[in-house]
Amino acid sequence: MKGNFRMRTGLVGLVAAVAVAVTATVTTAAASTGTGTGTSTSTSTSTGGVAAAVLDGTSVGPAAHGPVTNVRAACPVTTQVRCFAEMRTDVHGGFGVRGAAAAHAHTKAAAALPDGLSPATLHSAYRLPTDGGRGQTVAVVDAGDDATAEADLAVYRSTYGLPACTTANGCFTKVNQSGNASPLPPEQGWGVEISLDLDMVSAACPDCRILLVEASDTEFASFATAENTAARLGATEISNSYGGTEQEAMDPYISAYSHAGVAIVASSGDEGFGIPNFPAVFPSVIAVGGTSLSPSTGSRGWTESAWNSDGGAGGSGCSAYIAKPAWQTDPNCPGRTVADVSADADPNTGPAVYDAHDGDGWIVVGGTSASSPFIAGVIALAGNPSELANASYVYAHSAGLNDVVGGNNDFAGGDCGGDYLCNAVPGYDAPSGLGTPDGVGAF
Repeated sequence: MKGNFRMRTGLVGLVAAVAVAVTATVTTAAASTGTGTGTSTSTSTSTGGVAAAVLDGTSVGPAAHGPVTNVRAACPVTTQVRCFAEMRTDVHGGFGVRGAAAAHAHTKAAAALPDGLSPATLHSAYRLPTDGGRGQTVAVVDAGDDATAEADLAVYRSTYGLPACTTANGCFTKVNQSGNASPLPPEQGWGVEISLDLDMVSAACPDCRILLVEASDTEFASFATAENTAARLGATEISNSYGGTEQEAMDPYISAYSHAGVAIVASSGDEGFGIPNFPAVFPSVIAVGGTSLSPSTGSRGWTESAWNSDGGAGGSGCSAYIAKPAWQTDPNCPGRTVADVSADADPNTGPAVYDAHDGDGWIVVGGTSASSPFIAGVIALAGNPSELANASYVYAHSAGLNDVVGGNNDFAGGDCGGDYLCNAVPGYDAPSGLGTPDGVGAF
């Protein structure tokens, strides 16, 4: 892949043709309904030639989605890489342990569990086993130090009756990108992201060990170094809840996201249909999209649709840089298509998270930063990471997933002509991939 200009030029041309076809479909639909001006603004061809809901090579933030009333990005937006955590601004649940484990549970506030989905609720929604994961180490790679990460994790796990996961008992480890306990890097404003990652791994796999690797900054090179460190220190699964739009500058770091015996997952992004994000687009990475999860009266008891709400939409896209893997056969993208699988990422249906480091306490957070570490934990529950050097195993076992049908991830509010690249349709689609976990059979 590296330096193959001819292959990339061909992919750019083919993907640009996809953009033209999808745009033409939307234009026709707008004209037939008497809406719009006869031309579509929901997709365009980027400076890299990718069908995208962007105007240039930069990510489109939540402002492009219209008025945002109750959600904000949890991390600073940087020039290269940003986290994909989206935080509710209307939930302020206070501080300290809640529920039966609260020190003052006789008070109403302490006795009530926090707003947001609990580990038990997530296990119910995705039919996960109550045990599993022993011997697995799930690493989360983030930027900068969170000084209260372990203490915040203890509050979350105590609140929900999960076993302690501490440095002292060997369950929790925090290191810098070189693998050392000190010096830890300066803070990068990723405290909410780090808490979300740790809590979602805990929610999916309470018996897993957790390794937090803190990159020095938000540059490609630092994340790649941290990724290699996570694998070297024995991680069996690695979650990456961050990304930047694919570009040639990512070439030197592709190998960092491929390690024998290690399942690597990454968030697809929170900007909807557009340019795929690094590292989710890499062929050795399982790209995780986002859904909205709600109770229903159906046999499953839950229903899901492609996430598209205040604050963002699950990422999807067609790569102009990465060739289509043999195990991925969708018809309308000549390159690698993102995503592969998905889970709840809507901040309005999101999980409870505890983050005292940033002065927030109990909050509700979504984004594909929630779905990526959760899927990493599900893979750990299955205990089969050596079979997941890429997503091919999941594609061969898709019967173990809930097919997500309904909704789209078009930030501009259109329907993309009904194409599967930005609409959740029966079978494979880019916003939700093959679907969401129905137990651990797909992993």
